[in-house]
Formats: sequence, structure tokens, C-alpha cells
Amino acid sequence: MRRGRSRKRMAGTAPAAIMDEDYFGSAAEWGDEADGGQQEDDSGEGEDDAEVQQECLHKFSTRDYIMEPSIFNTLKRYFQAGGSPENVIQLLSENYTAVAQTVNLLAEWLIQTGVEPVQVQETVENHLKSLLIKHFDPRKADSIFTEEGELISDAGYQGEITSVSTACQQLEVFSRVLRTSLATILDGGEENLEKNLPEFAKMVCHGEHTYLFAQAMMSVLAQEEQGGSAVRRIAQEVQRFAQEKGHDASQITLALGTAASYPRACQALGAMLSKGALNPADITVLFKMFTSMDPPPVELIRVPAFLDLFMQSLFKPGARINQDHKHKYIHILAYAASVVETWKKNKRVSINKDELKSTSKAVETVHNLCCNENKGASELVAELSTLYQCIRFPVVAMGVLKWVDWTVSEPRYFQLQTDHTPVHLALLDEISTCHQLLHPQVLQLLVKLFETEHSQLDVMEQLELKKTLLDRMVHLLSRGYVLPVVSYIRKCLEKLDTDISLIRYFVTEVLDVIAPPYTSDFVQLFLPILENDSIAGTIKTEGEHDPVTEFIAHCKSNFIMMN
Repeated sequence: MRRGRSRKRMAGTAPAAIMDEDYFGSAAEWGDEADGGQQEDDSGEGEDDAEVQQECLHKFSTRDYIMEPSIFNTLKRYFQAGGSPENVIQLLSENYTAVAQTVNLLAEWLIQTGVEPVQVQETVENHLKSLLIKHFDPRKADSIFTEEGELISDAGYQGEITSVSTACQQLEVFSRVLRTSLATILDGGEENLEKNLPEFAKMVCHGEHTYLFAQAMMSVLAQEEQGGSAVRRIAQEVQRFAQEKGHDASQITLALGTAASYPRACQALGAMLSKGALNPADITVLFKMFTSMDPPPVELIRVPAFLDLFMQSLFKPGARINQDHKHKYIHILAYAASVVETWKKNKRVSINKDELKSTSKAVETVHNLCCNENKGASELVAELSTLYQCIRFPVVAMGVLKWVDWTVSEPRYFQLQTDHTPVHLALLDEISTCHQLLHPQVLQLLVKLFETEHSQLDVMEQLELKKTLLDRMVHLLSRGYVLPVVSYIRKCLEKLDTDISLIRYFVTEVLDVIAPPYTSDFVQLFLPILENDSIAGTIKTEGEHDPVTEFIAHCKSNFIMMN
């Protein structure tokens, strides 16, 4: 109805008014525009003028074509092809029946006779709905979407439609978009994974069909020697994304792995993954299989979501685990983390279990320390050397990191601490030293603690705590995780939500541990922090040695700075 109202003033005189030369310009002017307007509308490029005129005249001869949104483009094409205004005026006038205006007129009459406007609107809308249902052709509708999706894809714009539902409905289009998106993630590397992955995962998780297709394709690519491990990592990240969104994709995960050949193991794994918790009965099934003379492939239990469940059972404070079955839990986790298999032509030729026993021992030792509620901070300090030894095992380091996260996230944790550096935070330093692959998770935890409002502490205590957290970040930087740490502090400075004294503290500590040569990326991130008005000239140093001035001078003489 609104569309009709907006056109109502043209009723009767519309055909003549629409061709008003003062409004649209003369035919000659349209011709002049054709020379310079080719880029704006090339739909007629290469077409014969007579054919274009004939096509346009056919459209003009359809009922109420003057009301169509495409009228202006059609007029433009017609005049560019040398068409005559007289024919246009005649055809548009003869075929103007004013359907929309008539509907509006009848609607106004009904309202004037006392019918409620809402009732009139519903009558019109219901009639339109019945007409749409009566004349709707599913095949034609599908062909429109299919052709449009394929045209976009064929034109090479797969990257532009990664978030369009149409791409997820057409297999050919979806496969092209998937290929383009996957290539972008692989080319971007680890540093761009956080930026590129969410949109990709969202597209893959659009529906069960898209998830299954994408995971099946990545499962095949993961078998490749070159780049296979990177694709497997992406597939696992997408699995995690689906899980976080509340989707149970465990059966698809197991079906695409080696579990299908081991139905009992598949059933046990599927049950635990679906419930999101381990249980003694299913663990016993897996324990018997993986302690047999011919165990299933280790890949079967290397499912990230499954390993996360072990972290909760073995390292979460207060977690209860049946003591009679504890050794089974530890054995399966250690087996998944340490056993190395050699395969040739889809046949396993060797199983290396050299590190299984030592890994199991380390997991058990740390589990007993972490889950012993009777051990306070002072008792843990006495066990630090033992913890440091065990942290050298990657799976134990991951467990300790989770344990530290759960422990220090308790609201009263820092309120009860008396040490300048609590033992749990000191453990993060050791994890950073031993395991480069855990650097992102360590920084993520430090950022979470840094941004948490510790309202139970007074202002000075909060500042001291944040300085301690900054010390951990500086240590992380010194172990090679430079750019992400500096990027975070740069964002803190730009957002103006961090006490400037903390930024100065960070700068002072960093300048104390770095030395030339510096990379260009580091200088581009760190130098603007030093040159900030709140930082430059405010850092006091003893003697004549001024590290801030020296760093700035070094950068100015060795780097071309980009604004």
C-alpha cells in the first residue's frame, strides 16, 4: 500500500510527467551520457541497437511497467540505443492501468465508510499473500538463487559471499567459497588465525550438511604430508566452535576418523563426548583396548574435546574421581599425549611407547598435588622443583595452566595472598619458558586477570597485582612472544582505560630486557608507546643512561617510520 501511495500523485498524468524533458533531459542528452557512462551500465555492451530497442519496447508494453523499479534503467538503455521517445510515451500510456493507485483508492473508500485502517491493511496483505501462493513456482525461485550464486562464484568473488546463506545452499558455490576461505586461513598462518577463523567456522556451521561436507573435505586434506597438520588444526578449531555454539558434532567427528573401524571404542567415545563428561564404565572400555597387544590407532583418542574432559577430571580443583579407576584415566591421557605410531600404506608398522611410563608418572604426580585440597600455597612452594620437572611434559603443562586458571579465577584468591608473586603465577613463567605453543593461552589468562576488577583489594594492592601480571607478560615477551604482548599494551594505551603508571612500568621493564637489532614490526608497535606524551620524558633513570632516548634515537636512525 505504501508503494501505491508514493506513486499516487502521478496517477492520470504519470506517463506524460515521467517523460518531462526538464526532469530527465532530452534524448540527445541521454546519447551524450552514453559515451561517458559505459562503466556505470554495460549491460548492453556488445548488443545490437535494434535488439536492445526491441527488448525495451517489449518491457514498455507490459502492464503498469511505468511502476516498476527498473523503469529508469530500461529508459536509459533504450535511449542509448537510439530509441524514439514517442514510442515510449505511447506504450507506457496505453499499458498504464494504475493497479497500485486503484488499490489505494479502494482502501481509502473503505476507511471513509468506517472500516478500521488496520483491517483494510490486513485485507490487502492477505489477498496479496494468496496471490503469491497461487502463482509461486518453486523451480523458478530456485533457479534464480542458483544462477545468482553461481554467477557470483564464477566471477571470482567467492571471498565476498562467505557469510551469505545462498552460498551454503548450493554445493558447487559452497565448495568454491570453502576452498577460497580455507586457502586464506592457511596463507594467513597462526598470527591471523584468530581474525580469519570465526567467519569461516560460522559458514561451515551454517547447517549439518555444510558442516559434514567441510569436515569430510578437511579430513581428506589432513592426510596430505604437506600442510596436512595445519588443515587438521583448522578442522579441530571448527569442531570447538560448533561445540561452543551448543551443537553436538561428536558423531561426525568420530565417523570421519578411525573410530568407525572400532565400534566399541566409538560407542564409548560418543557417549562421553555427547554428555560432556567422562565416566568409569566407558573409560574402562577404552583402557582395555589401549592396553591390549594390538591397540586401536592413537588418533582415535586424540580428539581435542575428549582431551579437554581429562583436563577437567584430573586438574580441576575439587574434581572427584573414582580412586579405583584413576590409573585408567591417567593411562589414556598419557597414551594420547606420548605414543608415537609409524604408518606406511595405511598399515601400522610400529608403536613407540618409550615416554608412556614417564608421562603417566608426571600426570599422576601433578594430579595429586593440584587436587589435594589440604595443600596450601606454602606446601606448594616446597613442591616447586617437582612441579617444574613435571611441567616439561606438554600435557602436564596444559593441565597446570588449566589448574592455575581455575584457581586464580576464584574471587578471594588474591585477597588471601601475601607473596609478591603468588606461586601459581610463578608457574606460568615456567610454562612460558618450556612450551612455545602455550604462549597464546598464557597471555589470554594474563589479560583476563589484568582486566578483572579486583574490588576486594584496595587501590594500591590492585596496582601491585597488575604490576606482577605485567612482569609475567614481560617474561612471556622475553621468551619470544613479542608482538602479541606489545600489541595488547598498545591497545591499553590507546583505549585510555589503563593507569598510565602501569604503561610506564611495562616500558621500563621491556627496555631493561631488550637490545638491538630490532625487527621493523616491533619498532612500529613499541616506538609509538614511548613517543606518547604521557610516556616520553616521564620515565626517571639513574645516572646519564637514558634507555628511552637511546631506543628512540636508534629507531630514528635505523628505520623509516610509517604513520
